[in-house]
Amino acid sequence: MKLNIAIIMGGYSSEHQISQLSGQNVFKHLSRERYNPYRVVISTNKWVCLDDSDKEYPVNRADFSVEIEGKRISFHCVFNAIHGSPGEDGLMQAYFSLLGLPQTSCGYYQAALTFNKRDLLSVLKAYGINMATSYYLNEGDKINEEEILKKVGLPCFVKANRAGSSFGITKVHKPEELSKGIEHAFREDPEIIIESCLVGTEVSVGVITYKGETKVLPITEIVSENDFFDYEAKYQGKSQEITPARISEKDKKEVSRVSKMIYNTLGMKGYTRSEFILIDGVPHMLEMNTTPGLTEQSILPQQALAEGISLSELFESAVEEALHEN
Repeated sequence: MKLNIAIIMGGYSSEHQISQLSGQNVFKHLSRERYNPYRVVISTNKWVCLDDSDKEYPVNRADFSVEIEGKRISFHCVFNAIHGSPGEDGLMQAYFSLLGLPQTSCGYYQAALTFNKRDLLSVLKAYGINMATSYYLNEGDKINEEEILKKVGLPCFVKANRAGSSFGITKVHKPEELSKGIEHAFREDPEIIIESCLVGTEVSVGVITYKGETKVLPITEIVSENDFFDYEAKYQGKSQEITPARISEKDKKEVSRVSKMIYNTLGMKGYTRSEFILIDGVPHMLEMNTTPGLTEQSILPQQALAEGISLSELFESAVEEALHEN
């Protein structure tokens, strides 16, 4: 019997369109011999399932079923391709947990923790993970620019605490640029994090559960043509993403060790992609993504291909792991 797989995509954040590209690519590559894949688009005003002609059918949120042409369809598993809320912050994970429906990403606690950059870094600091010096601000707080710059220095990064795809990020070079960077970040999130600038080699490390084991994929080196790895660099060709990274074997082993340790320590499952700055062989963590981009151009699929894992194998593995866990 073929299994019905709902591929959820879209979401409530600025990453809605990017997520749909990821979901569409999963839909394209997921095996039709083993599965009946369905595209489910989640947005703030509706949850709909699309048929082959893109006709919309409303999803029953009580049990996550859908009726198409008079036939009720229930799902055996959910493939989570939503970047940002509600797919990467724990909301969908908690919902599916309550329904008893297997889903491919990490658990709701892990999703909520990793989506909050400040909380994630605070937890990992206790495990000896290196990171930038940081300063936290919430909307409504009194802003003491002199105090901020004294702590983090210049240049520094101002980031929305809970956003992806480099939305809400500014690199600040001069004191007079700080207030604009803060305003920009607050447009994405009422919580922000301001970090010192780490100078080194930026690498992206994919860690996944594959055939029952924690697997570190080939590491990618990020070389941005812009001032940093911003939205334009990520999605509009303004960067080089070099896999495998041009770093020493010693550095590869160390960043792989740290990435795997973080994955296992946090009790992760499914896909993760973590960003580090390597400084004199020491990985400094920036963030972790638990529903990373899944287009053919995205980093994690490229890493899987470099490991000899096809996209069909990569996506099927996530489904089978989720089903096995339940």
